[in-house]
Amino acid sequence: MPIFSATLGSFTSISSSFLSQSHLSPFVKTPCQWQHHYHTAKVLVSASGNTQIDQNPDSGLLQRPTPPDPLDDARQARRSSDWKAAKTYQDSKVIYNGRVEGFNSGGLLVRFYSVMGFLPFPQLSPVHASKEPEKSIQEIAQGLIGSIMSVKVILADEDNKKLIFSEKEAAWSKYSKQVNVGDIFEVRVGYVEDYGAFVHLRFPDGLYHLTGLIHVSEVSWDLIQDVRDILKVGDEVRAKVVGIDWGKSRINLSIRQLEEDPLLETLDKVIPQDGSADPDSMSGGDSGSIEPLPGLETILEELLQEDGIYDVRISRQGFEKRVVSQDLQLWLSNAPPTNQRFTLLARAGRQVTNFLK
Repeated sequence: MPIFSATLGSFTSISSSFLSQSHLSPFVKTPCQWQHHYHTAKVLVSASGNTQIDQNPDSGLLQRPTPPDPLDDARQARRSSDWKAAKTYQDSKVIYNGRVEGFNSGGLLVRFYSVMGFLPFPQLSPVHASKEPEKSIQEIAQGLIGSIMSVKVILADEDNKKLIFSEKEAAWSKYSKQVNVGDIFEVRVGYVEDYGAFVHLRFPDGLYHLTGLIHVSEVSWDLIQDVRDILKVGDEVRAKVVGIDWGKSRINLSIRQLEEDPLLETLDKVIPQDGSADPDSMSGGDSGSIEPLPGLETILEELLQEDGIYDVRISRQGFEKRVVSQDLQLWLSNAPPTNQRFTLLARAGRQVTNFLK
């Protein structure tokens, strides 16, 4: 049974009569065959007219090249254009509304036209967790799929294929103009670090849109060793805005500045000007029964040895309404000096001593 071979090109059909012509040898290679490498297929035609295709790529027969797909070129051009658009969004800091397509262990997948970007969980606005505080971040992310989110492009790197979004930055642009130094907010503690507590600010719409920091020194007038002893995640307190860094998108708040300065409280209330202690603050006895604070005499002696100090004397003693510290603390009053005399305050436990220098 004679078998004939021929090259299968891009034609949809080849007649067996043409393939059976003796002038077409399956072993003859044309010049162009030596210049190009193509995937080839061998057509086998039997005398009975049955046709088979041999897909062996090593058959050595010439195949017509596959033309380039114009759709691939168009898609590539579009992606390149979208990367340039993303870089423009980054430089101009314009808010983009993107659709959440999914999430992984680190954040949300947000579509930017034909490019898929990433929004890390730390860059989410606090509004989501505040709405559903009982849910985990993964559960919150699941519920955000399909939603449209206002974000800012904070990194658009086409070479490394990195497109990063921030919802926090978009929220800052929208809500920071409603915040002024001196404003008082209801805040919720989001997380606590050694140096302070990060809190979410509640706005008139009842939602928490921005995050600020209460530094450890602004938590209380008392000396705080660990912020976690005072504030815990989920606590709701009132705080005063004491600073705004517009360049770094930061808000600083204070709890202690909503409370009365204990120095003034001690000078004006606990220890009246006549030298008698406040009866309501006394733990028993009168001012004459107050023993000098341990170590205070040594401090007075050391102060007298300093240049420019000529006299140090105790003026008043009393008890505070609360325990400040078990250790002896020395404070400089914020009251202005009188006749070049400054007011100092020695405190330990509830006992306080006021003296001049």
